Amino acid sequence: MSDGGLLIGDIGGTNARFALTDGQDKTFSEIAKLKCADFESADAAIRHYLESVGAGTPLVICLAAAGPIVDERVRFTNNPWVIAAGDLRQSFPGATVQLLNDFEAIAYSIPLLDGDDCLAVGLPLAESLALDAYTVGVLGPGTGLGAVGLVKRGDLVLPLAGEASHGGFAPETQVQLEILTALRERFDRVSTERLVSGPGLENLYWAITQIHGERRTPLGAAEIFAAAIERSDGLAAEAVQVFFELLGQFAGDFALALGAEDGIYIAGGIVRRYPELIANSTFRAGFERKGRHRSLMERIPTQLILHEQPGLLGASYCAARLAQSSV
Repeated sequence: MSDGGLLIGDIGGTNARFALTDGQDKTFSEIAKLKCADFESADAAIRHYLESVGAGTPLVICLAAAGPIVDERVRFTNNPWVIAAGDLRQSFPGATVQLLNDFEAIAYSIPLLDGDDCLAVGLPLAESLALDAYTVGVLGPGTGLGAVGLVKRGDLVLPLAGEASHGGFAPETQVQLEILTALRERFDRVSTERLVSGPGLENLYWAITQIHGERRTPLGAAEIFAAAIERSDGLAAEAVQVFFELLGQFAGDFALALGAEDGIYIAGGIVRRYPELIANSTFRAGFERKGRHRSLMERIPTQLILHEQPGLLGASYCAARLAQSSV
């Protein structure tokens, strides 16, 4: 590929995924996953990737990053990289550069998803998004808990990014109240993200062992899921059930805050790896349990995103728009 191509990326705390796109919203190629620890900077990783695929200086660089974008700069929690749009423009002269929060990029992918890219979680089944106006929410647990809205009005498509997951956790059941009480031994303040994330599931498991008066060897999130699936640890199974119930409660709160009557989309590798668990969980019960607004919640579809690279898909959409505007 010669100079003038479009480079897209999805960068987290551990891995950076890069690809090339030709400006078509739904197409990208030459996908590569690099370990961030192998490179001193995003600049170095990008140069390595471009050399490995035989590409020259891109016309557009559009990167989704797992962190808030402040003054065209992103700092990672679990990654020493600092990515600044201005530095990339100097390193790759002539390139148009855009940085996106990772969940902003996923939000941009929503209108591009096909029917097979999503799995309905409970009822009602989702309908096609209206061409001229819709409001949806996108959220998902990973190292943290991401959440962003997407609003379309006419030709305007606008993501609404924030830090909703850092709102205070509000228990809705006796068990959840006991979990909160236990976690206050560990944290001065318990946000939703402290429970609904990979580390959050580990916190849940610890709290549930405390409630049952048992001492257990701490387990990682993957181990807790495995134990629940294998039915080898009843407390792990309980933790997973509470995890999905809390995810549903947060998703419902987020839908109410946004007015996301056109749907909530669940993203992230954690939930995508366990579609049967969420389908058979109390996620939907937690989502709909909103008192006087239950009837409203029952009308809002919830879907699990099955597409393996929604971040790259959304970045591809943004890169295509940037390329069109630069012509």
